[in-house]
Amino acid sequence: MTADRRRRLVLASQSPARLGLLRQAGLSPEVIVSGVDEDRFTAPTPAELALTLAEAKAAHVAAKPEASGALVIGCDSVLELDKQALGKPADAEEATARWKAMRGRAGILQTGHCVYDTVAKRYASATASTLVRFGDPTDEEIAAYVASGEPLHVAGAFTLDGRSAPFIDGIDGDPGNVIGLSLPLLRRLLGELDVAITDLWG
Repeated sequence: MTADRRRRLVLASQSPARLGLLRQAGLSPEVIVSGVDEDRFTAPTPAELALTLAEAKAAHVAAKPEASGALVIGCDSVLELDKQALGKPADAEEATARWKAMRGRAGILQTGHCVYDTVAKRYASATASTLVRFGDPTDEEIAAYVASGEPLHVAGAFTLDGRSAPFIDGIDGDPGNVIGLSLPLLRRLLGELDVAITDLWG
């Protein structure tokens, strides 16, 4: 067993979808939530905002004593629509308005990724972009979806692996990125830190 294989992996996110993606890929991360105040951050574009937030979350968790020796993964997703960054809707009213604005259109799901090596004290980061083509749900379908509560907990008020899946006509790009984390990008970022993702398999 190599030294890298014994490295701890920490996910700086409370997202069950991201945790699920990592586990399906053979990884066994611990979870340490960053607690970063996302409203404090701004950036010129939605893609840069997602990356800035991912880097902030990874750095915040990497500085915690309980993350010592670990590789920390920070992620943040926003939906880019009309050049605006849309995160989680504040309430049901906003989620309803969001869906009425999105239906029949396409947006770009931007997910910032940052991997911080707490041993080497360096990090690698990048943003993955996936085009999402929304269907044309009726007002009644939107109301039922919002009433389920799901859109209040996900960036852009939708998710590819939940109740909104029937309302998404298709995507161009990595589906994992829409769910919350791009595994191909994660592999490349780990490689920049001289870590093979296969060495992290459980």
